[in-house]
Amino acid sequence: MIRYKSLIQYSLIAAGVAFGLTSCNDYLNREPLSQVTPDAFLKTEADLAAYTIAAYNFPTHGGFNVGTFGIDNGTDNQASSGASNIWVPGEYRVSQSGGDWNFGSIRNINYFIESAVPTWLSGGISGNGSNVQHYIGEAYFLRAYEYFNKVQALGDFPIVKNSLPDNQEVLTEASKRRPRNEVARFILADLDSAILLLRDAAPGGKNRISKNAALLFKSRVALHEGSWLTYHKGTARVPGGPGWPGQGKVDNFSIDIDSEIDYFLTQAMNAAERIADQVPLEVNTKDDGYDSSTNPYFTMFASESLSGFQEVLMWRDYDPTLGINHNVNHYINRNGGNTGFTREFVDNVLMANGLPIYASGSGYKGDDYIEDVKLGRDNRLQLFMKAPGELRVNTIKNADGSPVLITEPDIIGLQETKYVTGYGLKKGFSYDNAQGEGNVGSTGAIVFRAAEAYLNYIEASYMKNGSINEKAAGYWISIRNRAGVNSDYTVTVGATDMSIEAKNDFAAYSGGVVLSDRVLYNIRRERRTELMAEGMRMDDLKRWAALDQLKAVPHIIEGFKLWGPMKDWYKDADTGKSLLVEPETGGTPNVSSETDGKYLSPYRFVTGATNLVKDGYRWAYAHYLNPIAIQHFIITTPDGSGVPENSVIYQNPDWPLTPNSGAIN
Repeated sequence: MIRYKSLIQYSLIAAGVAFGLTSCNDYLNREPLSQVTPDAFLKTEADLAAYTIAAYNFPTHGGFNVGTFGIDNGTDNQASSGASNIWVPGEYRVSQSGGDWNFGSIRNINYFIESAVPTWLSGGISGNGSNVQHYIGEAYFLRAYEYFNKVQALGDFPIVKNSLPDNQEVLTEASKRRPRNEVARFILADLDSAILLLRDAAPGGKNRISKNAALLFKSRVALHEGSWLTYHKGTARVPGGPGWPGQGKVDNFSIDIDSEIDYFLTQAMNAAERIADQVPLEVNTKDDGYDSSTNPYFTMFASESLSGFQEVLMWRDYDPTLGINHNVNHYINRNGGNTGFTREFVDNVLMANGLPIYASGSGYKGDDYIEDVKLGRDNRLQLFMKAPGELRVNTIKNADGSPVLITEPDIIGLQETKYVTGYGLKKGFSYDNAQGEGNVGSTGAIVFRAAEAYLNYIEASYMKNGSINEKAAGYWISIRNRAGVNSDYTVTVGATDMSIEAKNDFAAYSGGVVLSDRVLYNIRRERRTELMAEGMRMDDLKRWAALDQLKAVPHIIEGFKLWGPMKDWYKDADTGKSLLVEPETGGTPNVSSETDGKYLSPYRFVTGATNLVKDGYRWAYAHYLNPIAIQHFIITTPDGSGVPENSVIYQNPDWPLTPNSGAIN
């Protein structure tokens, strides 16, 4: 086993860098990397600051959409009008070129590290020494970030730490993949270097990477790898597993998988607790969702400046006067934004008393109306899901002086603005009417927040030890207290029926088998609820191997209970005639049939051969990892034959070496 050490820790001693303070540019108006890499560059503090911030590649808001709050579309949590082809085996295919197998961003950061670090160690970079050191740390973080993207997408990947010459033989040799656990160890080593170098308070404040951001990210990487090795163990998706395509192609390889799992879970715990022990959760005033404009927990996701929120570790700033804006509240505030929470998610959220909705004594009011669905529930559902009659804006009123309120969800309107499931998102919702105008959105985008560290520790420690230790219990109580849920998680565990949960939650499974451990399941439920609409769901489902069951039994995604009293919301104001058009009733259908079930099924009413998910989401084992495009095999054959089978690269499990082809099994 190759063990990557953080070499930079030895260099730090020799460098004797002094600490100081200065201001710096923030994560806002960035030059493209191509404009900041001449040979004369990287000699001053400002050069380093400009280079690294130009390499920031975090998911943030942008374009005509709901921003980061739509990343979870295409999971069992959220749905948009169009389903992802990842749920259609045979349609998700190997491409001829492009894809995730690229090194552009990694090459740029390698150039920075091999150019700037020696100059820094020799005292050749002018400026504030503390800031210079910080920007070196950012580079190590950014390389780790890019490599983690590769591990998530492709698993095994080449470890390239230097710029390479334009020599085919050298480039071909460097293209050889290393096992994913080795890549993950390399990532953690880079993050250890970053943690040593980064300041607690970054130059430019929370708009730039900080030590805490690196600690949180380290816990994410380590938990991902530890859980991947755990739940995919015994498959070709784990190095050394049966059918692993790297067998015979990877030199100097051996693995003790249980030891690796323990290592990564321990690393996740150690990094996570360094955040959770020092960074408190934001305050939740636990209002009922009618007007949450003064609730810090709610406004943390929708304020123009997030610097004052203690839980936010890093965020992106926007300034429309510089042409840097988004349209999040043009959609989330004013309409459905072509997204919506699924019934599967909404039904999975607990009651405030800690009981699942199906449990005796839960107090659940039913789902005839959205307002009923939210009553008595976990406060996160009350805050972050819309209901008709709640306040929409507080900066203007209607002509008659009445408040502007949220109306019934438009499930049959334009695709761009419809409420796909009937359950509308409210995370990121601003009460400022001006934020809803086009191209002027300026609410900040969270990149990292501390609550994830609490969740990472709870999960990693339970996986490692098989029990909830005192620290994990404290973190869990903190999260549940903030959410307005009974802090005694054992009440929830005791009332959990896995046969019911398995109907609504993909994460009730691992490896095609329903979890028997109800504590572990409720740790996953907590994560699902706390991180709703924050773009983490698909990665969680993949690392848990939580999708195998869909290979044999497809799942039809559903929304709110349309075929009940709420159907009366959709009538012509003049004639009283229903505006709902079911399939095979004449006209163009705009909702699923009542005979299909009482809940709106957003993919059941689209007719024709293009609707490939009408009968539900399906899965292929290959889809846990992305395929590598064929061109990359053709150009990495040592014999120059261009025959993909002769490449030094191997394809991911169950993907073919032919373009435009779906998964093999």
